[in-house]
Amino acid sequence: MSRRITLTVAACLAAGASLLAAPAHAAEPDTAVRASQSAEVSAAASDRVKCTSLSNGQLCISLNTGPSRIEVFYTKSGGSAITAELGFRSSSTDWGPTKTITTGERANTTWTMSYPCGRKYVGLIKVAGQGTFETPAATPPCG
Repeated sequence: MSRRITLTVAACLAAGASLLAAPAHAAEPDTAVRASQSAEVSAAASDRVKCTSLSNGQLCISLNTGPSRIEVFYTKSGGSAITAELGFRSSSTDWGPTKTITTGERANTTWTMSYPCGRKYVGLIKVAGQGTFETPAATPPCG
């Protein structure tokens, strides 16, 4: 079971997904220690993926490893089509190409690059005629 938990942790981190804690009925004696470690890994994963809800969708930033890349994506859940640019801000701001995004569509822009430990990254969407919106700050994994 230990190998299965390790593989699950690795898969969740690679996918940028949230981690689930081990079930309470796990039979191994050091389950509490492993659950604590899983919680720490889960917290680290949540530091590198941040989202915010907007009136017609959700904007997220994900700092990924293997290869190092920054992904900003917007999932549009309602309203009319928009013309927007996705970007991110750290020490400077970088914007992707202009896109038209319709309801039910997920638009994303990816930057393959290394990023230093300890720096904060904010996901951005600049919507024509409406302004710029941002995510909470994400931080890359350190160590």
